Amino acid sequence: MRRFLWKEVISATLLVFAALLMLFTFFDLVGELKEIGRGSYRLPRILAYVVLSVPGHIYDLFPIAALIGTLFALAQMVASSEYTVIRASGVSAGATATALARLGGWFALATFVFGEFVAPQAEQWAQRIKTQAVLGVVSQEFFSGVWLRDERNFINVRTVGTDASLSGVRIYEFDADYRLRTVSVAERGEYQKDGSWLLTGVAQTRFEGERAIAVNLPEATWRSVLDPGMVDMLMVQPERMSAWNLHQYIQHLRENRQKTVRHEVALWLKLTYPFAVVVMMVLALPFAYFQVRAGGVGVKIFAGIMLGVLFYLLNRVAGHMAIINNGSPIASAVLPTAAFLLVAIVMLWWVERR
Repeated sequence: MRRFLWKEVISATLLVFAALLMLFTFFDLVGELKEIGRGSYRLPRILAYVVLSVPGHIYDLFPIAALIGTLFALAQMVASSEYTVIRASGVSAGATATALARLGGWFALATFVFGEFVAPQAEQWAQRIKTQAVLGVVSQEFFSGVWLRDERNFINVRTVGTDASLSGVRIYEFDADYRLRTVSVAERGEYQKDGSWLLTGVAQTRFEGERAIAVNLPEATWRSVLDPGMVDMLMVQPERMSAWNLHQYIQHLRENRQKTVRHEVALWLKLTYPFAVVVMMVLALPFAYFQVRAGGVGVKIFAGIMLGVLFYLLNRVAGHMAIINNGSPIASAVLPTAAFLLVAIVMLWWVERR
């Protein structure tokens, strides 16, 4: 029975996965085609960017695909009376839920592998391809922040705020012979409407011949290829980083007495998100109790799909609320999954009781 159930669920989940991935990849392609012609961003690089974005979609869509696939497989089994035969042969709802949870465990492992080893690396390659093509700069993220090249200038940004403001900005300006001319260190940078950056708390050192002239400025204007949209492009979002890199980066931020809430939320989401696959598959089981002749099958399947979408949205909302209100990262990551597991248990108890 377990092998039969697993075969049906796996085949249905793979079918749903293929459909969702093609849909999201098409949306990515349409969205990126709007950028065609910017710099050297042409169709080959657009296709490379879209393909490298697929592992991230696989990670994001795994719980929803597992839910829809399990719903579809169970609906087919109910329609052909196979599920009725399974229950009549003495298999309890708990045994069926256990079988689904065991399969969900393998799906959760696959989700974790993609989220930890495949998706982060692919996201970095994708962002690097787009950054080099659109901006004409080379960037790389280290523990000291983001380093990038803007013509003859080299720029280091330690952190980027949620409002696209820059903190810990270092600008190294070189002449045509690549001799260092100016080093500017600013505490903060904010983007202005005229396309420039307003730097505050600026300490500037100018090299003139054999002399070095140090100047402290309360404010300074800086013009660069960067804008808030490009800043997001240069930075690998915490949600796309691996759990190990997030852990290391959180330690680095703590050592430098910087805020870590956003990265802690991303870390706990990374650790708990794979378990959502198990919860989604168990959540699909109560929907197998509908009666085909009674009608309303499509409505119940649609309701199950909406629960999966709601879970995805709640995960994101809980994370953002924790960042905004400095809430508990662990609670924001665990509560949505725990709440939906409770919903699945209550629904299964209710249909069994009926």
